[in-house]
Amino acid sequence: MTDTTLDTNTDAPAVAPEAAVETQAPAAEAQAAPARGGFRSGPQRGRGGPGGGRRDSRGPRAPRERSEFEQATLEVRRVARVMAGGRRFSFSVTVVIGDKKGRVGVGLGKGADTALAIDKAVRDAKKHLVTVKRTPENSIAHDVSVKYSSSIVTIIPSPGRGVVAGSAMRTVLEHAGVTNVIAKILTRTKNKLTIARATVAALAMAGSR
Repeated sequence: MTDTTLDTNTDAPAVAPEAAVETQAPAAEAQAAPARGGFRSGPQRGRGGPGGGRRDSRGPRAPRERSEFEQATLEVRRVARVMAGGRRFSFSVTVVIGDKKGRVGVGLGKGADTALAIDKAVRDAKKHLVTVKRTPENSIAHDVSVKYSSSIVTIIPSPGRGVVAGSAMRTVLEHAGVTNVIAKILTRTKNKLTIARATVAALAMAGSR
């Protein structure tokens, strides 16, 4: 008689190592995935180093030197020039510079923008500096009258009264350090450039006698 009894005692431990290998393979792939561009654990190393951000290798910035002259903008005008393709706009700037110790100058600059025009005007003013001979009371020695282009100005010494002036004359006198005078504009012109240059010419003549 044939023995039909099945052998139910299977060797389970023989299959277990293969299952363990299959379960360990996805874990190994998961650990290798960050190396291909995924999330990285640990310290981040960007352009700025471990702390992030950008490092400044140049060190602290040196403080900007203060100019010996103080400056004031008298007038800013937009100028149009007709070209073949249309109109081109530029800026014309009038600037007064001075150290308030007797030196003063007026400059004119033109450029495509106001910053460039101001820089040109300051350089032009430094080329046309004049030295004013002042009295101990910060006035001038005598009265003087000057005509420049369409402007006629008069400056009269007046110790103890302060600056009695208007328009561009007051700005020029303050930057020159002349604080006790009376100034008058004897013409009806409103051109601040010619008024300022006439004032500078008058101050230059104040000590010529």
